[in-house]
Amino acid sequence: MSEWRHVRSLGVERPGQAYFFGYDEAPPGDGQVRLDLLYTGFSAGTELTFVKNSNPYLHSRWDAGRGVFVPGEPSAHYPVPFLGYMECARVSDSRVDDFANGDVVGTVFGHKTGHTADPFNDLLTKLPPELDPILGIYIGQMGPIAANGILHADVELLGPNVVNLGDGIRGRPALIIGAGIVGMLTALFAQAAGASEVVIADPSPFRRLRAECLGITAMTEDQAWAYAKARWLHGGDDRGADVVFQTRADAASLHAAMRALRPQGTVIDLAFYQGGADRLRLGEEFHHNGLNLRCAQINRVPRGLGFQWDRRRLANETVKLLLARGPEIRAQLITHVVPYDDAPAFIARLVGERPEFLQIVFKVGD
Repeated sequence: MSEWRHVRSLGVERPGQAYFFGYDEAPPGDGQVRLDLLYTGFSAGTELTFVKNSNPYLHSRWDAGRGVFVPGEPSAHYPVPFLGYMECARVSDSRVDDFANGDVVGTVFGHKTGHTADPFNDLLTKLPPELDPILGIYIGQMGPIAANGILHADVELLGPNVVNLGDGIRGRPALIIGAGIVGMLTALFAQAAGASEVVIADPSPFRRLRAECLGITAMTEDQAWAYAKARWLHGGDDRGADVVFQTRADAASLHAAMRALRPQGTVIDLAFYQGGADRLRLGEEFHHNGLNLRCAQINRVPRGLGFQWDRRRLANETVKLLLARGPEIRAQLITHVVPYDDAPAFIARLVGERPEFLQIVFKVGD
C-alpha cells in the first residue's frame, strides 16, 4: 500500500523566473492510479508566455459562459505553480483493473514528479512495449492537437463523414506553416495519410534541416506560398493549396498561409497568438479570394464529430504514427533531454540565450 509522498511541480514564481513548488499527496483511493513521472515535454510556445508575462490569462479572465475574455480581471496570478501537458509516467500503485503496476502511460498532468489519476476522467493511454517511452510525451496532447488539425481539414474537404484520419488530404498537396512540434507532427500525419506532396515552411534553417531529414520538403514562407501558386494548379486562375495548416504564432505567417491558398481555400489554424495579430492584412488575399480561417484547437473537434472522434481516438492515431516513425521522430524532434532538477536553470538559459531547439524534455532519474 502506498504512503503519503512529496510531489514537486515546475512552475513560474514571477516573470522570468521558473521554480519548484512542492506539496504532499495522499495515497490513491479506489478507482485511482498513482503515477511516477518519467518524462515531461516543455511546450515552449505556450509555457514561455507565463515566463514572459504575455499569457492572456495573466491579464484577462475567460468567461466560459459567454466564450469571451474579460480584460483587467486576470484568471492567473504569480506564482503559477503548475504548467505542462506532455507527460509519460509509470504506474506505481493501481486501484483499478485496467492498469497494472509497471504500466507506462502517455497522459497530461503537468511538470510534476507524480500524480494521482482517475482513469474514468483522465486520459491514460498505455504505451506499446516496443515504443520508446520518451515518445509517450506526445500521446496526451501534442499528437492529438496535430491530428485534430488534420481532422478539421478532412471535414472542410469531405464533409462530416470522416472514416479515416487524413481521408480529405489523401492525394492532395499539404502545406504546413511552422516547423515547431505541432507543425512537424501535422506534416508527419499528412505524409501518413498519403498526401501527394508535403511542404513545410519555417524561417529557421535548423528546423528546415530537421524537416528534410524526415522526408518533408522545407522552405521559407515566401518560397512556400510562391511554390504553392506556381505548382498546385486547378485550371485557369485557380491555383494554390486547398488547405494550409498554420502553426506559427505570428501574424505574418498567417498572412503567408492565406497567400498560398486557392480561391475559397481554408487555413486550418493551430497557432496561439498571445501577442495579437496586428500585421494580419485581411483586406488583401483574405477578402479578394473569399478565404476561410478555421481555428482547430484540441478542446474542440469539428462540430458533430465528438462521439466518433474524441481525444482518445486522436491519441490512438498518435500511437500509430509513433509506432510507424518513432526512431526518426526521436532523432529529429527531441533536441534536448534535460535532468528535471535542472529545469529552472535551463528555462532561464532558453529565454536569455535563445538557442536553437525543437522539443525539450525534462527527465526524472538516470
